[in-house]
Amino acid sequence: MLFPFEIHNCSAFQALSPQDEAALVSRARLLQAASLRGAPSLQLKGKKLGILCDEGSDRSESRLLFQRAAEELGAHVAIIRPALSSLGNPGAIEHTARLLGRFYDALECQGMTPDIVRQIGRHAGIPVYDGLACTSHPTARLAAQLDERTSPADNRRFVLQALLSDSIA
Repeated sequence: MLFPFEIHNCSAFQALSPQDEAALVSRARLLQAASLRGAPSLQLKGKKLGILCDEGSDRSESRLLFQRAAEELGAHVAIIRPALSSLGNPGAIEHTARLLGRFYDALECQGMTPDIVRQIGRHAGIPVYDGLACTSHPTARLAAQLDERTSPADNRRFVLQALLSDSIA
């Protein structure tokens, strides 16, 4: 199932319907089962994802979670520090977003203001996520619906992978 993802809507996964949530959890369970069988899914093989982060540690937990989830699906992940928060010029943000949209298949924004993330989402022409891997993201609670054969951290990773595979692949 492909989730209703509108490229220009950075918060497309902020308000999933109950049916979309059920489909996402179902997809995450399939990824969990494949992992337990030792048959990882490489649905994002050849895709390039970027993590935009203006602030915070290079080893932040949410950055590492997003990176691991994407790489296990076969994607290449780059960490990008564009310093967009300091630009203040909407034209520069628009230009940067369009340029990033040419190089990447999707972007995860972490530690950036919602306004900047929205601007990137409007101009990049690719899926743009706003803190998808952060513990405060609404989809984080869905990991609790997976069974206990894997750790809560792994279950969160499977939910992220379900989101990524259905919105990018």
